[in-house]
Amino acid sequence: MHGEEPYQEIVDVAAGNQVNMIIMGRHGRTGLLKLMMGSVTARVVGHAPCNVLIIPPDAKLVCKNILVATDGSRFSDAAAREAICIAKQCKSPLIAISVASSDIEIASAKENVKKLLDVAAKEDVKAEGLTCTGKPYEVIVETARQKLVDLIVLGSHGRTGIERLLMGSVTERVIGHSETAVLVVEAE
Repeated sequence: MHGEEPYQEIVDVAAGNQVNMIIMGRHGRTGLLKLMMGSVTARVVGHAPCNVLIIPPDAKLVCKNILVATDGSRFSDAAAREAICIAKQCKSPLIAISVASSDIEIASAKENVKKLLDVAAKEDVKAEGLTCTGKPYEVIVETARQKLVDLIVLGSHGRTGIERLLMGSVTERVIGHSETAVLVVEAE
């Protein structure tokens, strides 16, 4: 296939074949280029009818330690369900994290993690919860590094029109800065 818009070709093939997941590599970047991923990847994530797994250079995906971020939205709820399912299938521990921008939001972050841990427990998935304050993408990426996570699971944002070209800035920045594979889960 050779179209003018590579992302559209990828999305169309995925939709036409009813695939469950698109898997894409990510270029290794440094400095300011880390702030943005490739436009094809960003557009695929923004338009995909399914989950998208982005794997950076040198990442090894073995699902031995999974991190899922939650903000209490329906998008992160979808990510939590997917992460719990993967952890259960792989018999892997799960780390649930919610990052508050300020101390005022910490109670909400704790509730988000508690809700996720309750669901994991019902599915017999070993899980630990973390709540932190800071810039969400920085905390998520640093926690993944410190905890030797090999898969980060995040929710996508269901947007339309011009906004759909951009995913949530946290998701985009995690993808751009992480040395770990990132699964972006499409909300139902």
